[in-house]
Amino acid sequence: MLQNTSEVKDRCLKVAAYIIETEATVRRAALKFGISKSTVHKDMSQRLLQYSPWMHRQVAKILAKNKAQRHLRGGEATKRKYQKIIS
Repeated sequence: MLQNTSEVKDRCLKVAAYIIETEATVRRAALKFGISKSTVHKDMSQRLLQYSPWMHRQVAKILAKNKAQRHLRGGEATKRKYQKIIS
């Protein structure tokens, strides 16, 4: 389904505000707004820069931090999974 430019802009700004407020991951933002991770990523990495350079910088910092911590969150999830199996 094609969306007009104002709908895309509105979505980008709403998702960016959510990520800035909550420091959400791309996955969590996608679930919250009912869109794909690919759409969130494209909105935040490409489209947002056109609409709000300030928000783009803030979101980029948060997503970089989340990416750096990703392996830690994955390790914790795996640990909990196997603890559940053993218990």
